[in-house]
Amino acid sequence: MFKNITTLSSFFVAAVLLFSGCKKADYSFGAIKTPTGLTLNAVIAGVNTSNPNGNGTGNVAINVTATNALTYNIDFGDGRTQVVPTGSINYRYTTPGTNEYTIVVNAIGTGGSISTISRKVTVFVAFEIPTNIVTALTGAGSKTWVTDKGAVGHFGVGPANEFAPVWYAATPDSREACAYDDEISFSRDANNNITMTIDNKGQSFAIGAASGFYGFSGGDACFSMNIAAPRRLSFMNANTGSTAANSTRIAFTVPGNGIINFGTGGTSYEILAISATELSLRNIGIDGNSWYQKLKVK
Repeated sequence: MFKNITTLSSFFVAAVLLFSGCKKADYSFGAIKTPTGLTLNAVIAGVNTSNPNGNGTGNVAINVTATNALTYNIDFGDGRTQVVPTGSINYRYTTPGTNEYTIVVNAIGTGGSISTISRKVTVFVAFEIPTNIVTALTGAGSKTWVTDKGAVGHFGVGPANEFAPVWYAATPDSREACAYDDEISFSRDANNNITMTIDNKGQSFAIGAASGFYGFSGGDACFSMNIAAPRRLSFMNANTGSTAANSTRIAFTVPGNGIINFGTGGTSYEILAISATELSLRNIGIDGNSWYQKLKVK
């Protein structure tokens, strides 16, 4: 009898253990809480009256907050996304020019619940000028240049598809006096934005074909112009068909009438060559020809 009781007891214990081992575990994630009160702030660096879309660095301080958010997935609108647990990030846009982006933020709560918010920003990004050109052009921060009137070709012209003054290259000291007394200063700020200021002593030279562009009439001559106001230059890659053999392939535009040393009706200049003491420029004039000027450090 005792043996039978022992056998039954053993069977009962095994059955209980088997039943306990097969019982499904009960897991709980807790209450699903969707993020609420979602806010998105985006502050573009350097915004002011003169620079409504920023200072050209492309830096934007993004700050997102929400109640019950575990993390944030931010789509910056330029093809890049990033998970930002804190909701705060200093992001840098890199496409040159002024572009509009839509920032989309998914705030993620428990159980994968999501709340979404978006905001459009318009950001100006300055072209990243090669360091050697910035340094050569502006020195320690500002540098003044004058016409290299002693150099052959300091004033020249050629066909639009050439990169040298094959039609005419001025001999030393052979041009009008007003083309020789200008002082052209290039200055840079902390973000390598470059501004040009010209002291033309009251007059600037212009070719006859462009005199009407500047509000005058007649042939090649010196004209009274006030061009003293500082002008911020916009730099870019040259798209003229030049090569590394005949150009730096870096160009810039001059706001307003576009004059640097003498006027051709063109406002965009390609830097053919530059050193700490010499600068060679090319632009396409209003007549469709390529014009050349050489400067040297004052």
